[in-house]
Amino acid sequence: MCQSPQNRPLIDKALTFYGAGSMAEAIVKGLTQRHVIEPENITMLNRSNLQRLQELQQRYGVRTENDPQAKREILAASPVIVLAMKPKDAAKALKELGAFLSPDQLLVSVIAGLSIQTTQTLLGQNQPLARTMPNTSSSIGLGSTGLSFSKEMTEDMRILVMTLFQAVGDVTVIDEDKMDVLTGISGSGPAYFYYMMEAMTAAGIRGGLTAEQSHELTLQTIMGAARMVQVTGEQPSALRAKITSPNGSTQAALERLDQGDFFETVIAAVNRCAERSREMGAALKGQAQ
Repeated sequence: MCQSPQNRPLIDKALTFYGAGSMAEAIVKGLTQRHVIEPENITMLNRSNLQRLQELQQRYGVRTENDPQAKREILAASPVIVLAMKPKDAAKALKELGAFLSPDQLLVSVIAGLSIQTTQTLLGQNQPLARTMPNTSSSIGLGSTGLSFSKEMTEDMRILVMTLFQAVGDVTVIDEDKMDVLTGISGSGPAYFYYMMEAMTAAGIRGGLTAEQSHELTLQTIMGAARMVQVTGEQPSALRAKITSPNGSTQAALERLDQGDFFETVIAAVNRCAERSREMGAALKGQAQ
């Protein structure tokens, strides 16, 4: 049946996800639930976990494959390949992949720490490549993705990559040398807030609230605070000041956080995440030499 222009998916090219972990699933979930691409135009590959592929196929209606010969044929024919394998598997996989790519195939990397230059060196050719760092909130259309492009990218390729990630959240195009710090903020950032929520929920339970009550109160508080920043346009520091009465309970709580050097600890955590991303990139670069 013919589709009207209004019902036609935003992306009509076939996508192949080379790797089927949590980040690949988050992107696929966001794309399929928001009808950005037809599920049958998505193929997901992994190295050996057939059960995982079967679960993804049942969950999202995508195509899957893990037979080595079939995977090579799919990769050789796919116009867009999303590199989503684990960093430890990337060097070997990319060296093998480069042997059967054509110059017009677009690669989109979501591998933390892996630079454009190292990726192209491992491939053995200067393939058109977008380096990205999304986060798992892409699964509900609220992702935050950083993008950098290789010089081989055409304008149509850039538009396709932008469309792909704008469909599942916000996109920030940055110079590639800033990608590691972006990883520390938005790539891994959701985990910091989940950890904060764990601690707040535990405090409520220890104080006598039920687990459900403490969870719901924490969840609504986090959601409300983020929405306040978004809706009012005010800086977090200004909103914090408005609810911090001198010598009040909020001030007492913030002083306790400051005793643990909360502000600088968060900055140090972001910096350590960025540093670890650079370390992983350096290890992969070493394998490319």
